[in-house]
Amino acid sequence: MARTSLIARERKREKLVERYAEKRKALKASGDYQALDKIPRNASPVRLHNRCKLTGRPKGYMRKFGISRVTFREMALDGKIPGITKASW
Repeated sequence: MARTSLIARERKREKLVERYAEKRKALKASGDYQALDKIPRNASPVRLHNRCKLTGRPKGYMRKFGISRVTFREMALDGKIPGITKASW
């Protein structure tokens, strides 16, 4: 499991991105880059990194489910994800 500080930092960035989204869009459309410079850097959506919602693992992230591959496999084998079964042929 990832350090809680890293998970908290990512959540903080998500909130900032959401908070400044409209303002950033308006400033970019008008071309006012000096005002855009005054917005916090972490308000940029480019700075977000996908992390597992349960464990905070940064690698092996599956967008469709919002969790890492390791967590996905555990949950799928336990039957906690509806419609997912282990393949066999």
